[in-house]
Amino acid sequence: MSKLLNQFRSFYFRNYPDDMEIQINYFAIFGGLGWSIDTSKPIEVLIKELILQNYTILNEKIEKLTCNEANNKRLLRALAVGDRRIFSAFNHAGLNNGNGGAALKYLQEKGLVSIEYSREEPAKASQVKHKLKRSVARHRISHKVLFTQPFVRFWFYFIVPHAKAILTNNFEGFFKDFSQKQNSYTSLIFEELSEVLLNYHIRDANIVSSGSYWDAHIEIDILTITDKDEIYVGECKWKNHKVNKKEWHKILEKCEKLHIIPSQIVLFSKRGFSKELHSHAGKDVALYSSSDFNVLVKHIEKSELIEEFI
Repeated sequence: MSKLLNQFRSFYFRNYPDDMEIQINYFAIFGGLGWSIDTSKPIEVLIKELILQNYTILNEKIEKLTCNEANNKRLLRALAVGDRRIFSAFNHAGLNNGNGGAALKYLQEKGLVSIEYSREEPAKASQVKHKLKRSVARHRISHKVLFTQPFVRFWFYFIVPHAKAILTNNFEGFFKDFSQKQNSYTSLIFEELSEVLLNYHIRDANIVSSGSYWDAHIEIDILTITDKDEIYVGECKWKNHKVNKKEWHKILEKCEKLHIIPSQIVLFSKRGFSKELHSHAGKDVALYSSSDFNVLVKHIEKSELIEEFI
């Protein structure tokens, strides 16, 4: 069982939100805290009451987790807001391979982050005598990093840049930032949970590779492969509108560029799908909306659940 799934279930059975959209939205922020929260309250109210007004206490915990080391905190900030690629995070944090690598190692050992390894194949010249183009030769395959606790990412994504104002009880800048970026922020957690849901539905298969896929030109939210060479390609949209047929076509174009034939296209949407797209649902196209994540919290014994460390 993945740590994220265990946290997701723990959050649900601690707080019993009314629906899965609320569960995912609130989990993306409070997951990892191990607190009981009133999910009937607006998320902004809970953030103010539980996080902003407890900034000093929570910051002490974060300082302890990061050993109050500037490089560790700069790297976490860069990873929270960037594309998660290790080399670009080092650049954005002003770190090099030496001190950046040391910071990343510490964060891994502390259990704050995990590495998602690239599945990109190194570029090869088409013929022995031909050299690779300079832009291709200079391309560095980079692994990515995932936060192991949603709250820690939330802290470095939203809280850190507004820390000085929050200390003076000025929350205006924070809430303006939050209102503009909440959906974008939650998208990553939704993507991670969508992979968990897909793998749950194909759990009888022997999965040999699963996760996101990226290379110099293409990014795919979910690419899962089984030992029978079944290929599941997924795209996730955490937006306040229904997903239409265009997203299906975009994935097919990506598959064509990667020279893969998907066994099934899998689309995940916060608010469901257009009627036209529903008409294509079946063996080749699977559609999952927020309510379908209910299956992840069914038939679970509370003794299986974990307590988070924040």
